[in-house]
Amino acid sequence: MGPIERLESWAHRLKVEVYALYLAYRDPRVPWYARVFAAVVVGYAFSPIDLIPDPVPVLGYLDDLILVPLGVALAIKMIPPHVLAECRQKARDAKDRPVNRVAAVVVIAVWIALAALAVWFLARAF
Repeated sequence: MGPIERLESWAHRLKVEVYALYLAYRDPRVPWYARVFAAVVVGYAFSPIDLIPDPVPVLGYLDDLILVPLGVALAIKMIPPHVLAECRQKARDAKDRPVNRVAAVVVIAVWIALAALAVWFLARAF
C-alpha cells in the first residue's frame, strides 16, 4: 500500500471515528463530561466552515491534520469501551452523516468577533 492509499485509509477511519463519537455523545451511558467534549469535537469536525480557512497557506490544514485527530483521540479515551464499540459498528454501517450547522454558526460568530476586534484595535491605533 502506497502513501496515498494509507492517507486515504486514515482519512476514512477518522471519518468513521468522528461519526462514532457523534453517536456516542447522544448515548446516555456516556459520562456528561465526555458527552460535552465529544459534542464539541464532532461539531467542529462536521462543521462546513473551519476555524482557520483551508486557503490560508499551511495553517488552513493544521486544524484538519492536528486539531480534529487530537480531539477525537481525547474524546475516545473518555468514552466507555463497550459503548464506543457499539457506536463504531453503527458508524461503519451508516449511510448518511450529519452536517452540524450550529457549529458553522459558532465559527462564523468567532470570525465576526475577531474582525470586529481587529477593526476596534485599528481604530484606536489611528
